[in-house]
Amino acid sequence: MGNTFPGFRFFLTLFGISTAILAGCAAPQVTEGLITVSLNTDGEELTVGIPAGSTADSALRAGGIILGPLDKTDPPLYTVLDDGSQILVVRVEEEFVIEQEVIPFESQVVRNESLPEGQEYWLQLGENGLREITIRRLFEDGDEVSSNPVKSVIVEEPIPQIKMVGVQRSFVPFDIPGKLAYLLDGDAWVMEGSTGERQQLISTGDLDGRVFSLSPDGNWLLYTRLSDDEEMINSLWAAPLEGEAEEEEEEIDLGVSNIIHFADWKPDATQTIAYSTVEPRPGAPGWQANNDLLMLTFSTSGFVRELPEILETNSGGLYGWWGTDFSWAPDGESLSYARPDELGLVDLESGEQLPLKQFPPVQTFGDWAWVPGVSWGPQGDLLYNVDHAPPADSLEYSLEVLLVEEGGQVLATEVGMFAYPVPSALLEFASEELAHKVAYLQAVFPFQSETSRYNLMVMDRDGSNKELLFPIDGAEGLEPQSVVWSPEELDETGNRALGVVYQNDLWIVDSLTGEAWQITGDGLTSRIDWK
Repeated sequence: MGNTFPGFRFFLTLFGISTAILAGCAAPQVTEGLITVSLNTDGEELTVGIPAGSTADSALRAGGIILGPLDKTDPPLYTVLDDGSQILVVRVEEEFVIEQEVIPFESQVVRNESLPEGQEYWLQLGENGLREITIRRLFEDGDEVSSNPVKSVIVEEPIPQIKMVGVQRSFVPFDIPGKLAYLLDGDAWVMEGSTGERQQLISTGDLDGRVFSLSPDGNWLLYTRLSDDEEMINSLWAAPLEGEAEEEEEEIDLGVSNIIHFADWKPDATQTIAYSTVEPRPGAPGWQANNDLLMLTFSTSGFVRELPEILETNSGGLYGWWGTDFSWAPDGESLSYARPDELGLVDLESGEQLPLKQFPPVQTFGDWAWVPGVSWGPQGDLLYNVDHAPPADSLEYSLEVLLVEEGGQVLATEVGMFAYPVPSALLEFASEELAHKVAYLQAVFPFQSETSRYNLMVMDRDGSNKELLFPIDGAEGLEPQSVVWSPEELDETGNRALGVVYQNDLWIVDSLTGEAWQITGDGLTSRIDWK
């Protein structure tokens, strides 16, 4: 290289110096450090070396330890480890065991008034049922730590043991005016002339009590019976009390179905009925109300004829899904309606609804709506109703009378939501004045009236002279219901009486003295009517 150009030698020298300088500035190559970790599993301890910054999951993989789907580690798998860390592996296993459990049968007693008191018959022998319960048992490192049921299936339903017991008591029969019909365990019974004279009118056991009404002349019973059709709730029927129908047609199917709130006789027409329908629905409450109003008439031979529609299907206002109730004036010329947000009159000619009173719906916080109980005074000029004080969540209810032409007046306060006022017929007093009284229910606990029991009260038409009639003070109260007045005075006392259902039995109560007589004793009565 002796002949090398001097400038080129200078360049090589400079390049070598630069390379040496750059080499001196490069980062030193450091070998990655290891940490030691202890693994405790299956009763053994294993030590592994892993790179610093590794997680518990990496340490287990390095040790060849495979976790089951339920196994647990301490610390958790995502934990970054330090030198000397320890990992505990807990082996978790589950086991499913099916155990059988006997379901004891229930013992039921059916009381029967037609059998002498104390006489017993076995209607059905009981059999135990069987339930299978799946238990999940959990084990940690072989020790059981929990055992919990996760599934229960009834393999065999228990069959209840049913015994019929005679409860025929020595109730002293006494004379009653008119005809008193009562619904007993799905069957219709009628008393006429005396409480000792009883006739079973319907014995199919399928009356549901939605409708149970005697015709104004007392010759027919209108009622609803449960339907075998899954698409139908019930059907509407009429039955004669005194051979009014032809022999081959004892009961008359009126061809009407799905009646929940209203069906009743038109007071001034023979065998004519108004009714309102619903549409069945799978969700609570089981229907969607049509809020309609229809009419029909029928002959004793069973021929049914539809009359012109009064109200078409409509929304029914707020909470209209629940439905509208109706009530005939005594003369059959007027009809009131009541729904969760309004009450008023129906114009029978035009089909219009004429509001008399509007109010915010009660917040029941359930799958039902409150509708105020409404009934007419005997002369058709007064409407007795239960008034709900605002706001919507108020717990205060009053009994009010509406002068159909003029407005309203409060007659009693804090009566409860199910007061159901029922005026009597016109009564002649000692002064020869014609007036009427009003029976109603008074909640034992007025501000818990949705669940409260009630007492039977009577007052004058203007709200004066309020008296507690039944039951006696301190006794268990009545379930909410609409009581019925006797059509005439009792021979025994000369006073009008009231029919009530108390503890699922029929009682008759004198409206002046409060003297009460128990009429049935089987505990299966649910509805009554008296004409």
